[in-house]
Amino acid sequence: MPFPPPLRWAVELDGAGRHPAAWRLPGACPGDLFTAAHWRRLAATVEAADLDLLVVPDAYRLQSAGERDQRGRLDAVAVAAHLAPLTRRTGLVPVVTATHTEPFHTQKAIATLDLTSRGRAGWQVEVSTTPAEADLFGRKPVAPADELWREAAETVDVARRLWDSWEDDAVVRDLATGRYVDRDKLHPVDFAGGFFTVKGPSITPRSPQGQPLVVVPVRDEPSLALAAAQADVARLETASPERAAAWAARLPDATVLLDVEILLRRGAGEAAGVAAQLDAWSPGHAPRTLRHVGTPDTFRGLVQALPAGVDGVAAVPLDLPGSLDVLTAEVLPRLPRPVVRGTTLRERFGLPRPVSRYAREVPA
Repeated sequence: MPFPPPLRWAVELDGAGRHPAAWRLPGACPGDLFTAAHWRRLAATVEAADLDLLVVPDAYRLQSAGERDQRGRLDAVAVAAHLAPLTRRTGLVPVVTATHTEPFHTQKAIATLDLTSRGRAGWQVEVSTTPAEADLFGRKPVAPADELWREAAETVDVARRLWDSWEDDAVVRDLATGRYVDRDKLHPVDFAGGFFTVKGPSITPRSPQGQPLVVVPVRDEPSLALAAAQADVARLETASPERAAAWAARLPDATVLLDVEILLRRGAGEAAGVAAQLDAWSPGHAPRTLRHVGTPDTFRGLVQALPAGVDGVAAVPLDLPGSLDVLTAEVLPRLPRPVVRGTTLRERFGLPRPVSRYAREVPA
């Protein structure tokens, strides 16, 4: 089978892995899961393999209800901020939930990450769909999925406007006059929508990318609508190649990644045995997307047959560090990768740096 064209690669890292029983596997180091050292070790592996994106998941709910399962989360933006000065190439993409979160706070956090990472920040948009999550805040009841994604779309729109609200040269730092900022280059966004009214401007200067990358998970029609309108990168959560191809066809302006949950070992029997042990410890955790339990060779075969329109893979290890180590050592070195140009995440994805929508044209 011929090689596919050069592929984009993201990896989502969560504790000891997506499977909530993975903390019990040898090598998982469960005592380290909430430490900075754990994240530094994982990030070093990702950085050495030169993956495009490291996604740090987050949510306002626990991963499982079982008392024997891994539960508990660190704040994704804080984790990404910790990794920013320790990495040089890989993009850092925390998940920030739009529901129950003010867009002003979200855009400020992501712009700050873009500054501290020297232009390698992204933001994966998510929504909160359960009454329990709404009860944590007590401000509003849970809403239907289509309303949640419309609110998320408005949040992204507001964030992009606030990222533009400082022109690139708004900070002048003129020692002779004592003027630090040109106030004429700070702009109110004056946004009024169905969910938010935001005056602006931001309090954070324009970041290196101008617009950090926006990543949107696609799992239904409402999330697909947001991805089509706003996503720089879309993650398809489906086990159906036909559905993945149909969704990708509706995302012509985004880099499209297919989510694949992975459990990789060098032998097929070992991989199947580990998967069976995890499900025996904590049964009932159905795949959230395409799942592959196997070897480097079988996974490469899957990658070589990606659906039409899919530009790469967002790998979600069921266990860490085991599957990540096999992915980076045995899979990625044998697949074609795009040539990386520039140092920012937008440059890495071949995207131009947008001009602030509020910048006035200079007369010729």
